[in-house]
Amino acid sequence: MTEKTVAYVVIADGIPVGIRCLRKYDPDKDYDLTQIYTAEQLHPRVKMTKKQYDRLMWDKQNTDLSTCISYFLEHDGVNKFGLSSENLMGLLTQEDIARAWLDEETIEIVPTMKWFVRSKERNLEKNYYYFVGKRPADNWPRYGYKMAAKQFDTKEEAEKWKNPLTEVVLLPVEGDD
Repeated sequence: MTEKTVAYVVIADGIPVGIRCLRKYDPDKDYDLTQIYTAEQLHPRVKMTKKQYDRLMWDKQNTDLSTCISYFLEHDGVNKFGLSSENLMGLLTQEDIARAWLDEETIEIVPTMKWFVRSKERNLEKNYYYFVGKRPADNWPRYGYKMAAKQFDTKEEAEKWKNPLTEVVLLPVEGDD
C-alpha cells in the first residue's frame, strides 16, 4: 500500500522555490516536485485490535495512564507461574499506548488475524471448506464454515493439520471478543 504524500518541495530551474501541498501534479508547469512528508509521517497511526481498544477506553474512563500501561505490560503473553497470560500487549509499545491515550484519532482498529486450514478448491457455491477439528468418534478431520473453524495462533500449529488438498491461510477473525 502506497502512502499518500502530503507535502512537496517545488523545484524550478534546480532551485527550491517553496513548499506546497498539491493534490495533482500539473505536467504543463515547469517545475519538479520532491516528496517531503507522507500522511503517516506527519500523523502516525497506532494500530490495535478491537480488544486492545476496548481495554484502553475502559482504562481511560476508570484509571490513569500509568495503570493502563501497567495492565498491558502484565498481559504480554508471557508465562507466569506456569499460567499463560493473554497477549493483550501484542505489538504495542508503551509509546503507542500513551499516544493513543492522548489522541484517540491516531487509533486504527485492525482485525485480529488467525491461521486457518481450508480447502484449496471452492465448492459449487464458491465457498471454501474449513478444518474444524477432530471428531471424537473416529478422529477424522471434517470441514465446515469459517465461523466454526479451528483457529490457530501460529502457522506451525496449523501446518500440522494440512494435507495435499488443503492450504494454510492467515485471515481476520470475525466477531472479536
